[in-house]
Amino acid sequence: MVAQLVFDSATLRALDGVEEGRAYWQTRLEDWCHHNTGSRNLAGLTAFLPKLEAAFAALPGTMTRRTLAPEQTIDAAGQPVALPLCDALHVRVRPEAPIRLVLTGHYDTVFPANSAFQTVRETEPGILNGPGVADMKGGIWVMLDALKAFETLNCAAQIGYEVLLSPDEEIGSPGSAALLAEIGARSHVGLTYEPALADGSMSGARKGSGNYSLTIHGLAAHVGRAHHEGRSAVAAAARFVAAIEALNGQMPGVTFNTGRIDGGGPNNVVPDLAVVRFNIRAPDQEASAWAEAEVSKLVRLYANGNGLHAHLHGSFSRPPKPRTPAQELIFAQVAAAGRAVGLDLVYKDTGGVCEGNNLAASGCANVDTLGPRGGLIHSDQEFAILDSFPERVRLSLAILVGYATGKLDAKAPRRLLAQELETSPC
Repeated sequence: MVAQLVFDSATLRALDGVEEGRAYWQTRLEDWCHHNTGSRNLAGLTAFLPKLEAAFAALPGTMTRRTLAPEQTIDAAGQPVALPLCDALHVRVRPEAPIRLVLTGHYDTVFPANSAFQTVRETEPGILNGPGVADMKGGIWVMLDALKAFETLNCAAQIGYEVLLSPDEEIGSPGSAALLAEIGARSHVGLTYEPALADGSMSGARKGSGNYSLTIHGLAAHVGRAHHEGRSAVAAAARFVAAIEALNGQMPGVTFNTGRIDGGGPNNVVPDLAVVRFNIRAPDQEASAWAEAEVSKLVRLYANGNGLHAHLHGSFSRPPKPRTPAQELIFAQVAAAGRAVGLDLVYKDTGGVCEGNNLAASGCANVDTLGPRGGLIHSDQEFAILDSFPERVRLSLAILVGYATGKLDAKAPRRLLAQELETSPC
């Protein structure tokens, strides 16, 4: 049972002081969202970082750029390649405080440097369309304004927090995953600023997501002179794809999707190379383990032996985030904070993934849709509702005050997790 939140006069003044004006929020979004920060646009991401640093300089504590290890991937020729990533921004405030929170966001978008979708416009009064207005430069603004308001209150001394703003969330956090795990492991609660749905609904459980590349090597041969001597990597890939697609429906909530096949060559040569790229979604650890075991069986069956050999690259980079007791508790705590500022919050389970998956895997229960209300993300119709920005700032401020004053127990989710795992809470 989560107690009702009642705020003191200082908190009420801070809540009343949240900026309401649509023009205020629109100007901020235009300033940031007119800068292209596609995940692979390293020049654009690097050029944008000083804007983040200038904005977050308003907070106390330390601010550092964290270098990320390159992303390890497989190219179309089946060769491992390292793709460079931009820096993450890490802010750390009062690490010695008794309560430790982590707040995360990402400043990359899905829109590449050559995208036609580069500008912000108002499609109707109060509705802003643009790259990142919701996902999630808008969310970063919500986070920052809530923290700035929180820092004006005496109770802020009770909370230490870390902010991590990453450049690679939209490609699965290949570099920032290690930082998310590190910071999550030492935090009591996580707050992530992905957008809520247009009706205010927030994400509950999230499936896990794994991206994989299967490189199959065969034996080339001239199809007219020695077809029987060849071993077709493309034919093996086709059999493998048919088999993994047939796994759909065999385990509740688990899906397999083949996104791309590279390889092959001239029609008169038995192809000796194919690369199959596929995604798996699974609702919990048991289901993800089953899925990976099934894939391993199919690799052995269809892509190894009789002149073929294969290498599987990838993993569940976003582990499942099921509705554990710890997660249910933080959902209830955030809902209580919502009621205190006039919001009736609803959580809906989703197959989508985000940094909240990684935090949960580190043992840090979290709510991951604290950004503005919006929708149609990952398309040129992405929108954010301007009036939701002050609403969501107040929600985050209420959460922070609730934890700082002890009206919400920030350490309780860790205690629940420890009971599940029979370990000691941090």
